[in-house]
Amino acid sequence: MNLFTNKALVVITCPKRLAPYLEQEVTDLGFAIEKKFLTGVWIYGTINDCIKLNLNLRCASQVLYSLKKFEAQNADDIYQNLVTYPWENILPDPGYFSITSNVNNPTINNSMYANVRVKDAIVDRLREIRGTRPSTGAALTGAVFNLFWKNENAEIFIDTSGHSLGRHGYRKIPGQAPMLEALAAATIYATQWDKRSPFVNPMCGSGTLAIEAAMIATNRRPGLFRTDYAFMHLLGYDESVYLQEDALLENQIIDVPGLRIIATDYSARAIENAKKNAIAAGVADLIDFAVCDFADTEIPADVPGIVYVNPEYGERLGDVQKLEATYSRIGDFMKKNCRGYFGYVFTGNFDLAKKIGLKPKRRIEFYNSTIDCRLLEYELYSGSRVAPKEEQ
Repeated sequence: MNLFTNKALVVITCPKRLAPYLEQEVTDLGFAIEKKFLTGVWIYGTINDCIKLNLNLRCASQVLYSLKKFEAQNADDIYQNLVTYPWENILPDPGYFSITSNVNNPTINNSMYANVRVKDAIVDRLREIRGTRPSTGAALTGAVFNLFWKNENAEIFIDTSGHSLGRHGYRKIPGQAPMLEALAAATIYATQWDKRSPFVNPMCGSGTLAIEAAMIATNRRPGLFRTDYAFMHLLGYDESVYLQEDALLENQIIDVPGLRIIATDYSARAIENAKKNAIAAGVADLIDFAVCDFADTEIPADVPGIVYVNPEYGERLGDVQKLEATYSRIGDFMKKNCRGYFGYVFTGNFDLAKKIGLKPKRRIEFYNSTIDCRLLEYELYSGSRVAPKEEQ
């Protein structure tokens, strides 16, 4: 059996509330969705397909290739089901592998024990077949296997990604409270932006939103910034397949004449760091950076686009009382300076959001880590029509 060319169930995971945007990405790559769930999608594909997915997806966390589904009442059942699996056809000799897991079984109070039983099964099988013991550890620097075990239902996967795909690899200086790159990309997908009109990002911090916007507009994929994936450490890996997909990443970059992406912050240090991140992402020449108060941000006239603000919301940074005035000023800025645009505010503080003083057209649900957040959309009319105020 050649895993690289044989189709099996592939589970592509993502953070909560990103699944609709991941689904669209996977579909756009030409794959048929078999099933959707809260934190991902299922397709059928080969590990060569997984290579393509790993290099191209912005909203994903892991790409998992199913090896075996079985029933397990306890950890010993996990071992017995996996010790007979032909791991010698998957791991090179000598090899190194890691185990990750998602465990919800009443007999287990520490998922690490389940991981140990998986590791023991693989090691014992290979020692019996080869006479040598592979190396294992927590670092995701070799092959990675993932155990999904809920009640009596268990499944073992090859994690073809290794380190999470949610971090896109260009951000060298993250800032104080950075937005995960996968989340930033998903929120941009959720806007009305057409990838041609201006994208204005006051309060840009480390530049993640502006950089992701530039990458989306020009079709730059996260695989451009990463060269280490877990699929590279499997027996039968053909580097030419990876190099072919990698070359496509360069070839599919497009030029967008007249594209304006504007990113501002009152902190000179934040702008300096954002510029460094943009250079690492290869999009520094596509973004106009400036140090200024958000209300002084340039808003290009006659070509309405979107204004996207990600202010502090008092959970991890900032003082709520001071932030009330900031949110009120954001509303004034959007009403006075951004007519004809769509305005967006990403926040995890719904009381502060009321201080904006505008009625959102849409409230789009996201999580920022464990914080329940909303991307609020405001239609900022260019004529005499006045958007109604948010009810207090």
